[in-house]
Amino acid sequence: MNFLAPFFLVGALAVIGPVIFHLVRRSTRERTIFSSVMFLPPTRSRLTHRSRLEHWLLLLLRCVALGLLAIGFARPFWRKAPAAGEPASAVRRLVVLVDVSASMRRAGLWDEAKSRAEAILRAAGPGDEAALYLFSRQARPLISFEEWKAAPAGERGALVATRLAASAPGWLDDRLGDALITAAEALADTDAEKKFGGARQIFLVSDLKAGSRLDSLQAYEWPKTIALQVEALPARHPTNAGLQLVAEAADADRLAAPAIRVRVRNAATSTREQFRVGWAGPAGAALGAPIDVYVPPGQSRVVAVPALGNPADMRELVLSGDDEDFDNTVFVVPTQKQHWSVLYFGTEAADDSRRPRFFLERALPDNPHLAVRLVACAPAALIPPAQLQEAKLAFVTDPLGAATAAQLRGAMLAGQTVCFAPTGAAADGTLGALLNLPGLTLVDAQPADYAMFGEIDFQHPLFAPFADPHYSDFTKIHIWKYRRLSAATIPGARVLARFDGGDPAVMEVRVGQGRLLLLLTGWNPDDSQLAVSSKFVPMVSALLEQAGGSTDAPAQFAVGEAIPLDRSGGEEGPATVREPDGTTIGLPAGATGFTGALQPGIYLMTSGTRSTRVAVNVAASESRTEPLAADELERYGAPGPQAPADPAANARRQALLQDSEVESRQKLWRWLLGATLGVLLLESALAGWTTRGRGATVTPRSTPT
Repeated sequence: MNFLAPFFLVGALAVIGPVIFHLVRRSTRERTIFSSVMFLPPTRSRLTHRSRLEHWLLLLLRCVALGLLAIGFARPFWRKAPAAGEPASAVRRLVVLVDVSASMRRAGLWDEAKSRAEAILRAAGPGDEAALYLFSRQARPLISFEEWKAAPAGERGALVATRLAASAPGWLDDRLGDALITAAEALADTDAEKKFGGARQIFLVSDLKAGSRLDSLQAYEWPKTIALQVEALPARHPTNAGLQLVAEAADADRLAAPAIRVRVRNAATSTREQFRVGWAGPAGAALGAPIDVYVPPGQSRVVAVPALGNPADMRELVLSGDDEDFDNTVFVVPTQKQHWSVLYFGTEAADDSRRPRFFLERALPDNPHLAVRLVACAPAALIPPAQLQEAKLAFVTDPLGAATAAQLRGAMLAGQTVCFAPTGAAADGTLGALLNLPGLTLVDAQPADYAMFGEIDFQHPLFAPFADPHYSDFTKIHIWKYRRLSAATIPGARVLARFDGGDPAVMEVRVGQGRLLLLLTGWNPDDSQLAVSSKFVPMVSALLEQAGGSTDAPAQFAVGEAIPLDRSGGEEGPATVREPDGTTIGLPAGATGFTGALQPGIYLMTSGTRSTRVAVNVAASESRTEPLAADELERYGAPGPQAPADPAANARRQALLQDSEVESRQKLWRWLLGATLGVLLLESALAGWTTRGRGATVTPRSTPT
């Protein structure tokens, strides 16, 4: 028998207590009634000392109870004999995690990582079980436990060298936290299958940079029996500066010269401060004059690089003056300005400041990404089919001819959007033709003072930009007159806003695949103050986005991120992706994105007749190459970086862990505690019986009369 806490056996010395209590006892004093002692001569009393044990069975039971209690607290267990062959305490299970993220492309790191991993696995014993994992965004086994066990012990080193020689760092960013969890669960699964408490250890071979993501470890409880050994790889060059593309600011000056904004980030361990940023051609030749940038270590600077005259040359921005070049190139896809057209059906002149067209033209966006042109159309004239198909949106303010209304209804059935904002009740016939509901009646309404917007549906895309409480106040917009229409007369109509009197103000009606947006008050000054409020331009932009797609500039993507496929044209067939190296990959019908962007560069996404160029760059976190703080792993719940442990101390620690697991399974202390309670119950019963028997043998003396 073995004991997990043998010091508690000292408590067995407490058996001395019952022995002493049995020896140190007092005899019962008996009194005898005597008539008088005055005639007896005084004599000195003689003391007799008797120390002998009585009630041996009680003494034995009390000593046994104390002994069992002491043994129980010492947590005894039966240690199983190890199987034939190598002792169980020497058998290990280990996982070697090797970093293959983009930062491992720095000079000398990959060669050092291969050497460390090979040395660790070559030192494994014949009975050890090992696995080799590579990780960046995800951890994947390069050599599994099954392959390791299947390979002869003498050939395992060659297997590791061959697999590592065929591998290399990629361009993905690393998720160190996810990789550690994957390795820990692989070890736990192996133990669960074999029910064996051998030593378990993870060897992490990585540059351990500050940009590593560890957040997933916060929700994971690290197993106490799995040790983590960190093999941090020192960089050959301390200086590393990275280049990242910066999105254009929302408040950028549209009249300024076009430029591409990039951020230069210098690592805290860098020894250089002067860098240059400039355009580079396909062969690496400089295009234009580079810009000098001063960035102290540990800081970053945003630089605006002037655009080139030929947009086709604007593909690569390169950072020079750095020791490591894996993150010194940013690929750029110049924003191609989109040109949209909207149709306006009205009879007024363009410069009539009392009519809706005047304000609508000035509210349409015109920026480096999008230019919207208003095309004025006669209300009674037919529209060329090509012009109607290209238009993103149609505004109607005056009554239409029957043929024109039929054209617009057909466009709505095909998926287009029409915004109908009549300036008078006489346009009710046009509304009936657009909705195919003859008999609709509009009534002009003019409040005594003014009306206001009351109930508004801020969940709808038209009003979603104003959902924040800071922007949801529409009470300052006064409505002088509007058109009254009951929503019940239009089946399926959705009321988006009401006037404060309860009448519908804005309604949406689905027409086939398209929609009709009905504004029952105009934005011209005779109807309301909507056009001169701060709400008008965002509402027009929201209308355009709902009708024709997003007006924002396309975002850049990091290596490994999913790239959405433009299906706005309705194409559902197969699509293709041309990678930077010229390889073409086919995507199945119905695919909505591409997830195989594993290298930086320019990707060409083609779906039907639509082609989109997308820039993919190295993740910004890979440029944070300064070493991770020493206590960062511990702060996220994993064991921190440790120095190589003493083999003897490690063996003792592992043996203690194994003994603890065996004792926790056997739980012999429960049986000892139960036996102690049984002995105490027996001792109590015996003591009571002894006391009653002794009392029955003592006969009290009678008092003489």
